[in-house]
Amino acid sequence: MTTSPPKQYYRLRVLIADDAREARRGTRMMLAMHPGVEVIAIAQNGQQAVELAQEHHPDIAIMDINMPEMDGISAMQRICKAQPQTVFIIISGEDDPHIKQTAAEAGASDFLPKPFTYEELDPALRRAARAWMASRQRAVQASQPTRPAPPDRETLTRLAQEYSQARRSDTQALAIYERLANFPDCELRWLMTLAMTYIIRQDWGKLKALAEKLERLKST
Repeated sequence: MTTSPPKQYYRLRVLIADDAREARRGTRMMLAMHPGVEVIAIAQNGQQAVELAQEHHPDIAIMDINMPEMDGISAMQRICKAQPQTVFIIISGEDDPHIKQTAAEAGASDFLPKPFTYEELDPALRRAARAWMASRQRAVQASQPTRPAPPDRETLTRLAQEYSQARRSDTQALAIYERLANFPDCELRWLMTLAMTYIIRQDWGKLKALAEKLERLKST
């Protein structure tokens, strides 16, 4: 008896950026305890974070604010321009309301003062995951072509009048007649026009179905 391989679930790809070695190590250890994430890159400063983000395309970035070469806010803004779906958790050794506000205004999903525990990191990761999923869904929807709204009954009637006066029986005209015929209170003239179109096109199967519909209408 053979067993199927276990299902592979998607793990969120995380970038860590912090200039403090112990902070990087601690964050990575906590993330290793989380089954839903995978650390794909670790940066020691803001500039390196930007470069690693361009290379690895993280879903979530855990970014310290005070770093050499480029601060965390500037790095986040640079990454966002190239990868708007990346979600950011800003961390800082300063639990300052002004810093929190600055991070939020720059687009951060969450703010964690250092040092933080796994119990504090876990809900922030979950919120970031929801934000990332919503961002992905918006991107998918934006990439899909928008379908034009179907014409209303008034428009269908106007088109049917134009097509019948021009004695059209092509596929486009047929579609308009059929859509009008689908209305429960469709006028008899459009049902007859549709019947004549079926005869011209020699579509005997549809003509038979329409004739049965007309018989039912007569009996009601």
